[in-house]
Amino acid sequence: MSSDNPLLLAPIFIHVFCGLVALALWRFNLYQRIIGVLSGLLALGCTAALSMQVAADGVQVYRLGGWQPPYGIALVADGLTVFFSLMVGIVVLAAMVYTYSCREKSMLRNAYMPLALMQAAALNGAFITGDIFTFFVFMELLVITSVILVANSDNPDGIEAATKYLLISASGTLLLLAGIAMVYANYGTLNMADIARLAAEAGDTNLAAGAAMMLMCAFLLKSAAFPFHFWQPDFHTTAPAPMSALLSSVVVKVGVYGLIRLTTLMFPASAGDVRAILVGLGLVGILFGGLTAMRTHNLKRVLAYSTLAQIGFILIGIGWGTPLALAGALIYAFNHALIKSALLMLAGLVASRTTTKTSALENSHGVGHGMPWPSLLFFTGGLALAGIPPLNGFISKVAIVQGGVEAAQTTGAGTTWLWLAMAVGGGLLSLMYVTRTWQLIFQQGPDNLTAKLKPFNEGDSWLAPALLIGGCVLLGIFGAPLVEAAQTIAVQIGAPVHYIVAVLGGGS
Repeated sequence: MSSDNPLLLAPIFIHVFCGLVALALWRFNLYQRIIGVLSGLLALGCTAALSMQVAADGVQVYRLGGWQPPYGIALVADGLTVFFSLMVGIVVLAAMVYTYSCREKSMLRNAYMPLALMQAAALNGAFITGDIFTFFVFMELLVITSVILVANSDNPDGIEAATKYLLISASGTLLLLAGIAMVYANYGTLNMADIARLAAEAGDTNLAAGAAMMLMCAFLLKSAAFPFHFWQPDFHTTAPAPMSALLSSVVVKVGVYGLIRLTTLMFPASAGDVRAILVGLGLVGILFGGLTAMRTHNLKRVLAYSTLAQIGFILIGIGWGTPLALAGALIYAFNHALIKSALLMLAGLVASRTTTKTSALENSHGVGHGMPWPSLLFFTGGLALAGIPPLNGFISKVAIVQGGVEAAQTTGAGTTWLWLAMAVGGGLLSLMYVTRTWQLIFQQGPDNLTAKLKPFNEGDSWLAPALLIGGCVLLGIFGAPLVEAAQTIAVQIGAPVHYIVAVLGGGS
């Protein structure tokens, strides 16, 4: 363990610094885009270096202002933190690469890149902070930047979707604040490690159980899980293409991260009730999201509802709660981020070929016809999403199934086998809607309803989704390091004493 490692500041402050530089270069849009790519590269490099330190030396801590927790704010990096931060770093870098050649008008606005970089800083901050109130602050920064970016999109419905999300997010903010207030009233601290220490000593109380439920609802809303998902399809569909890729792949994972911390660190006594709810909601989300994706009329909405279903798989992994099931949830979260961001970038590429930039399926017949590489990428990503071997989605599905088998054997509950069978059946729906949309857009020829098309060279670049799909293929063939890392982290978060000692004990 190490104390006051300044590397924890890097993933946050690199984006903040580059955002300020981009703001200073507000007249030079090309330079802003270059700054965005450089920021993504630097932040990912620092996160990778931090991950190696955590793997070698254990939990890393940085105490802001030198104040010892729980009186001061601490940034903390354990295995779970760097796992999610690496996921964010990869997707943010890909989004910046896509932005570099994106033709949407919103990319030309001076405020786009500074806001996008502040959004990336907020994402990293939410994962790295060890203080629940600072987590709330980063969440609000994430909401504000996302709302402004969506409101300024090319889509005329962007303002309506942003307003709707802002109002709904206010409900999540109230739930989060109420939960934080109840935590402070019960334990007198907001430091996650101190909460875990006091919860272990004092056991469960009615106030603590109420706080756990409040926080669970707030995190479910942030992760767009059923039944708190109703804001997500409009919000994610109207966002600019690179933002849509971020929102539906990694921004929703902040809520997932909160749920894992809630059940494994802060409120272990209430974890049983929370997990039972997560399994039920996750299963409904898989079926509802899959069925709705099959019936919807817009490519980006198909992928948005698909996210609802995929989050359901992650929730049931967290809900089963065994080390193997938690590892399955982590593997699923990581792989889903790569797959979904790539597919949403390809959806943006398809829309960029039409003069109206439409993703409506009735006007998308044959838009991708004659585009062999994007077609191959979308088909591969769709198969990965459906869990077809040898792609990384297959590893995700297998990990979740193994977690379910272990949970069934551990608990002896016959219903677990039923939930597992229903989850596997629900997963087949994704194969149906991705192949249907692929055939419609890339295999069929244009017809009278197809939107007016631009020349091939006037659409967005497929470099960024190609890099992400390449990662999906590599992780499918050489997935052992990811699986081993997830299994190690699942064991570590099941015994949080090292986290608590590193934060409160000053390290060794």
